[in-house]
Amino acid sequence: MLRRLRYLTQKIKHAFKKRSLQFTISITFTLVAVTGMILVAVILSARFVNSNEQMISDDNRRMLNQVNLNLDNYLHNMMRVSDSMYYRVIKNVDIDTDMESLTKDMGLLYETNRDLLVSVAVFTDNGEVVAAEPLSQLKATVDPKSQSWFVDANERIENLHFSTPHVQNLFINSDNRYNWVVSLSRSIELTRSGSIVHGVLLVDMNFSGIEQICKNVDLGESGYLYLIDSNGEIIYHPRQQLIYSDLLHENNRQAAEYEDGTHTETFEGQQRLVTVKTVGYTGWRIVGVVPMPDITNDYSQFQMFSMFFVCFAIFLLISVNMFLSQRIANPIKSLESSVKELEKGNLGAHISIKGSYEIQHLGKAIRSMAEQMRKLMDDVVAEQESKRKSEMDALQSQINPHFLYNTLDSIVWMVENERYEGAIQMVTALAKLFRISLSKGKNIITVADELEHVRNYLTIQKIRYKNKFSYDITAEPETLSCQTIKLIVQPLVENAIYHGMEFMDGDGEIHIRAYRKGKDLYIDVVDNGLGMPQEQADALLTEDTGKVRGKGSGIGLKNVQERIQLYFGADYGLSLYSEPDEGTTARIHLPVT
Repeated sequence: MLRRLRYLTQKIKHAFKKRSLQFTISITFTLVAVTGMILVAVILSARFVNSNEQMISDDNRRMLNQVNLNLDNYLHNMMRVSDSMYYRVIKNVDIDTDMESLTKDMGLLYETNRDLLVSVAVFTDNGEVVAAEPLSQLKATVDPKSQSWFVDANERIENLHFSTPHVQNLFINSDNRYNWVVSLSRSIELTRSGSIVHGVLLVDMNFSGIEQICKNVDLGESGYLYLIDSNGEIIYHPRQQLIYSDLLHENNRQAAEYEDGTHTETFEGQQRLVTVKTVGYTGWRIVGVVPMPDITNDYSQFQMFSMFFVCFAIFLLISVNMFLSQRIANPIKSLESSVKELEKGNLGAHISIKGSYEIQHLGKAIRSMAEQMRKLMDDVVAEQESKRKSEMDALQSQINPHFLYNTLDSIVWMVENERYEGAIQMVTALAKLFRISLSKGKNIITVADELEHVRNYLTIQKIRYKNKFSYDITAEPETLSCQTIKLIVQPLVENAIYHGMEFMDGDGEIHIRAYRKGKDLYIDVVDNGLGMPQEQADALLTEDTGKVRGKGSGIGLKNVQERIQLYFGADYGLSLYSEPDEGTTARIHLPVT
């Protein structure tokens, strides 16, 4: 171990004197790693305590929510029994004439719910027992009117009232067994000889049901749960007898003032995490208590483990950094020499490829870059040549002798036949056609100019073909100022005329429409001609057959496709959609510029 440390010390001193790349990498990595490890250790320690506390708090809330759900179901069952007793049994009988029916129905309801109930009783407003199950004889020493459940029911007649746990001792019991109960009391209306009088319905629920729900809750090694009413009176506590005997104290009065949620309190010198949840209608409150030592018990062990781990990690990182810095630095030096050759303009220089995967990848990337630079220079030359050729093809298509001859021949014929207006229209259209074709040498024009060029072309062709077809040109206003390559719509119209309109007799239609979808510009040329199978339409864009041979301009659809993709990329271009006897749609897709 000492030998290793001495070796590392010597290496560091030597590297410091040289101030090499290896030294820089090693020292930088080590400082960053050590600082990072210390920060991580501090942050993890802090987060451990917080997350542990949060985890316990979340677990407690989940536990209390489950207890709340179980208690709510239990109390709703009790309320359901009370409602059934009142609305289905008591409200329908006269206690002076129908006592037999009342006693029978009350007994049946008690037997149905005997697992839940200890007793059910009905009293008049002066404390007289009307009916009760399973016992009905009051103790001589008991005055129901003095009982808290009786007083609460008469004071607030609109509510149901739940009592704290107490011993049920109203009735004489032959075996002297008295159960712990929680009582539900409510004010009711009784029918006596046809008149309405007030009374009280008492339902005693077995406290063991509540005890069973609460005592099986696990809140950690020392944690526990207790139940209080809205005044802080204890309903259930795992050490209830000790509290009643004043041998143990609980912070129940303070807990009654807490809002629902998690709180930290100090009680009798001990810090505790307290979680509170209110039980719906009753106002009872479930209180979960976890002593803080339970939460922080593992913190010391975690600190020791963290310190050991950090020390070991620092030592390991220093060793690894020394080794890696050497492995990284040497290949980089070789690569640096190769790059210097490239800087001198020697694109054929040997590129050193060795070392780690990343440095090898870098060397390969530099080699590939040099090769791509050579290829790019060749491609640029070829691309410029291709652009010039495409532009020349498009320009030549507009001055095709055959098209020009036919047009001039038509003009001469019109003049000879004194159809001067038509001749003037054709000459004007022809002049505008060539003016836009030339466009002062520009290859990019607006959509408005491109559509004007097509309109002039259609004017000439419609006169030549003696109105064999009709056409319309529409464009969304926002498309007119967009940019497009010139002379890409006219070849589509030309193909529509020569292929689509050839056998039409005045019924031919050509529709041209320019529109936008988001950042995309579309120009559709639609005809109602003979159409073709879709496979044939697709072939026109891949084979050098998408042009009219011997007629018109001679520029092909494939040429249009190539020009668009040459300027705007492979995401844009020309699409054809056609069916036999259904016409053809040619769609140009361009970016909005």
